[in-house]
Amino acid sequence: MSELTKSSVFAALMLLVSVMIGIVGYITIEGYSPIDGLYMTMLIVSSVGFGEVSPLSSAGKIFTSIYMFLNLGILAYIVSVISRYMFEGEFRKIFNTFIFNKKTKKLTHHIIVVGYGRTGAKTCDELLKAGKKFILIENDKEVLSCLPDKPSFQVITDDASKEEVLIEAGVNVANSLIITLPSDAENMLICITAKGLNPDINIIARASEESAEKKLYRAGANKVVKPFALGGIHMAHLITQPSVIEFLEILTGITQRDLKLEEINFSQLKEKYQNKTIEELDIRKQTGATVIGLKDSKDGFIFDPSGETIINNGDVLIVVGSIENLEKFKVYCN
Repeated sequence: MSELTKSSVFAALMLLVSVMIGIVGYITIEGYSPIDGLYMTMLIVSSVGFGEVSPLSSAGKIFTSIYMFLNLGILAYIVSVISRYMFEGEFRKIFNTFIFNKKTKKLTHHIIVVGYGRTGAKTCDELLKAGKKFILIENDKEVLSCLPDKPSFQVITDDASKEEVLIEAGVNVANSLIITLPSDAENMLICITAKGLNPDINIIARASEESAEKKLYRAGANKVVKPFALGGIHMAHLITQPSVIEFLEILTGITQRDLKLEEINFSQLKEKYQNKTIEELDIRKQTGATVIGLKDSKDGFIFDPSGETIINNGDVLIVVGSIENLEKFKVYCN
């Protein structure tokens, strides 16, 4: 519970205690009925200023004077709490939460990213570049301070290992879950929880330790990424195969060049281009892009497929070209 929330609860309790003191005081001192005691109490607490139920005795006047002074202090405290809600943005937070919940309910087939550390931040950047819909879950205050002032994606500041938090993020209707936390134990727990809620979700999990890879697969991860291992391989290849790595960096967007890879599913092709051969599509001549690979639903990846290769249901085309070429390709075939 936040400090501001505690203050609000304390203010409400003070008001309740004040009302009880007023009712009991007027019943005891003036002999009022409970209804009359409540009436007099509410007149003073609300500062409305209507007339008394009956003329007060000397003791009643002293009690009323002290009670008025007490309520002035309580009123000042309540006003200060309300002001803090306004100036510290609590109303804005409540409103943003309401809007967030409405947006989340509309999201389907989206991606959930858990963790905004170095790996998570880069993941979010790449998803933004690709125009993907995603929600970030992060509860570390220090990490959250690294977020942009107005992030262009939705953020849940809570523990992703909790079932209700994943449900709030729409895990039941999400396509993929990317878990980038540095703790392998937390990543495994989130894998298990997510798979229990949505057995079909595609989970990509980070493994910090070599021994965690098999455990993450058993916990439900579809793919496990080891950043340190990949970094080591990449650095070694910069020595042994520098030109290959340079070319791959261009394709993956690490190097800022006008060349990139794109994958196109069979279902994304226009109906007239489905179940056709690569030669019949005439992609190179029509768009300038080149098909360098095809993932067959039966045989797996086929590199540099021949022109006679038929694109069947479930296949995925791997296309390379400039941004302009790929845009033409999307207009031509999609």
